[in-house]
Amino acid sequence: MKLHELTPSEGSRHSIKRLGRGTSSGQGKTAGRGTKGQLARQGGKTRLGFEGGQMPLFRRMPKRGFNNINRKVYAVVNLGDLNRFDDGTEVNSAMLVEAGLVKNERDGIKLLGNGQLDKKLSIKVAKASKAAQDAVVAAGGSIEVI
Repeated sequence: MKLHELTPSEGSRHSIKRLGRGTSSGQGKTAGRGTKGQLARQGGKTRLGFEGGQMPLFRRMPKRGFNNINRKVYAVVNLGDLNRFDDGTEVNSAMLVEAGLVKNERDGIKLLGNGQLDKKLSIKVAKASKAAQDAVVAAGGSIEVI
């Protein structure tokens, strides 16, 4: 099959509805908009979320708390997950993503102290808990918070 031989499948293409082209066309005079009213007028649309003057849903719902637009969200890795790396490996964020421990790096990676670390690793992460730092040093490795 070649590009010039391609044709749309039967019934997939519809002819456009030609509006306002005389009464015998079936879509003449009011062009399918009905008679009068806001929607019959040119530019007679309502804004998104408008409910005809009723209090809109987004205004009826209660708002609580504070959403900080500068909030940082860290991807979390536990100590026990790092045992899959070999002794003496320098573990960084790229390696953690490649190993499948982190799907989305977000604003950085935070190391938490859950689990037992058996390997001597050199780790570079954006954040680490105090327990995680102590455990890495106790296992003979080093940790650098970038």
